[in-house]
Amino acid sequence: MFIWLHFIAAVFAIMLGLINIVSEKGTARHRMVGWSWLLIMSFVTVPSLWIREINDGHFSWIHFLTIWTIISMGIAILSIRKGNVRTHAGFMLGTMLGSVIAGIFAIMPGRFIQSLIGHF
Repeated sequence: MFIWLHFIAAVFAIMLGLINIVSEKGTARHRMVGWSWLLIMSFVTVPSLWIREINDGHFSWIHFLTIWTIISMGIAILSIRKGNVRTHAGFMLGTMLGSVIAGIFAIMPGRFIQSLIGHF
């Protein structure tokens, strides 16, 4: 059940992120969607440290992506607060790319999510 919640939240976060990438920047809507995205991504990233199916209950290489995502989100927030739009945009795009890459690995054969999706 926990992995399903993680997966659904991640899909929702990617959708929100894509909406923000294609929408007008700097508007109240952009900020609202961005903060919603950040909240959902926090729900996705922090608990993912307890998902350890890849490496027999131990941390695996994918946990480095989790740590980097948390750091990147922090840098993006600090950057926009300082008015550095270019750095903010770069870290947000990088975080989205990382999320998509993690999603691809999550649905690879042999992974738990892929086995659940295969039942549909």
